[in-house]
Formats: sequence, structure tokens, C-alpha cells
Amino acid sequence: MNMRNVVIPLGLAVLLYLAYDALGWMGVAAVGGGIVMWLLLHFTRLMTVMRRASERPMGYVGSAVMLNAKLKPKVNLMHVVAMTRSLGQRLSEEGQDPEIYRWTDGTDSHVTCEFVHGRLVQWTLVRPSPAEAGQADKQPDGAQGL
Repeated sequence: MNMRNVVIPLGLAVLLYLAYDALGWMGVAAVGGGIVMWLLLHFTRLMTVMRRASERPMGYVGSAVMLNAKLKPKVNLMHVVAMTRSLGQRLSEEGQDPEIYRWTDGTDSHVTCEFVHGRLVQWTLVRPSPAEAGQADKQPDGAQGL
């Protein structure tokens, strides 16, 4: 069980109780206003990340090599989506843990990320070999580039 699901609401309830104990209902109003502001800031960030991700193809990243260099263990999925500005292509089953997502760039390099409980635990970068990339660049006989 993820302890954040218990600790954060419990901490907020304790904070509200302490505010009531110290200042009465004015303290509850002040702390409640702070909690609402905190929730609104997180909601606004989530909506901004999702709006930016909706403007790009699913599973696309500008550079898989740069994404590989920027990734760090234990960052959450929303942070990775914010970095790539794209939703990852889901490779795992719905509701299955670990969740596996892939981001691919224009050179067919891709980063596959594994998330456990929403946190990044490992990732792998796969780059096509130069022979595969060379075959993709060759044109059929008689064809001319513009």
C-alpha cells in the first residue's frame, strides 16, 4: 500500500485540528484556504502538462538520447510526461503493475520506462544499428531525391 495515500490526508487533518485548537474557526479558514490553494496549484500543473501532451503524437519525443540522459529514478509518470510533452505508448496491460511506456524519436531510437506504483524504477535506451539506419536512407533504383 502506498503510504502517501494515508499520510497526506492524515497530516492535513492534523493541521486543520491544530489550526482550530490555536485560532478557532479563523485558523481553520486560513489553513483550509492554504490547502485549497495547494490543491488548485497541483490541478493547474496537471492540466497544463496534459494540454501540452495532447498537442503531440502519443509516444513521440524529440530526442530519445536526451530523454535517457534526463531521466532519474523515482520520478513520477507526470514528471516524465512533462519532460517529453507526450503521453507514452503503453506496452503493459491496463491496471497491471509495473506499468511500461515507450517514447520514440524520429530516428527510431526509443526509451522504454518501467513504473512501479507510479514511480520510475528503470529505463532502457535502444538505438537502431547504423546498418539499419543506412538501409532506411537508401532509395530504390531509379528514384532520385529532390
